Amino acid sequence: MSAVDGKKTEKKLSDIIRIPWVKGPAALGLVAAIVGLTTILMLKTLDFSVEQLLPDVKAFFDNYGIVGVFIATILAGTVIPLGSPALVIVAASFGLPPIALIIVATTGFTIGMTINYGLAYRLGRSYVVKKLGENKLEDISNLWGKWGWIIYIIFGTIPVLPVELLSLFCGLLKTRFDIFLVLTFISRFILFTVLVYFGEHIGVWLGIT
Repeated sequence: MSAVDGKKTEKKLSDIIRIPWVKGPAALGLVAAIVGLTTILMLKTLDFSVEQLLPDVKAFFDNYGIVGVFIATILAGTVIPLGSPALVIVAASFGLPPIALIIVATTGFTIGMTINYGLAYRLGRSYVVKKLGENKLEDISNLWGKWGWIIYIIFGTIPVLPVELLSLFCGLLKTRFDIFLVLTFISRFILFTVLVYFGEHIGVWLGIT
């Protein structure tokens, strides 16, 4: 890639972050990450036992964790902002089996995204406009025109970006369902694998697991 092409690509990426409906969730995600890391450092520094502070949370994850993550990620795969990446980190830190957690979270999120795709496919533009608004739909259309499936992969693998909105657009556009399904599953599988690995280390560091 030439220096000129590199600058063009960089400019396009920065333009994506400046879009209000992308910038908002990204900023909230960054704040949540800072708050979460600060809390973890405080717990470690003050030598608090998380199991003593939150015994009910530990018991909940022991008994209902996998089922809870599955339901929550299905809902998060729609347009309900439940923060599935944060949930996966917490679940991993409380000792849920990593392989099962990755598969369940990825499958649940993929199901939620497929629901979005199907509703947009069947109900058409009026439904998508009602969910997104004309401005968001126009922004997504412009992004798709420039990037195609690449923008879907970028949104799918970065936890703070609202990829669930793109699933509605894919359904409206009637994109190939097999490509949609594979890219949804793979991108979230990669993301959740990284987050589970991170969560496991947090759990060990804090003495939860």
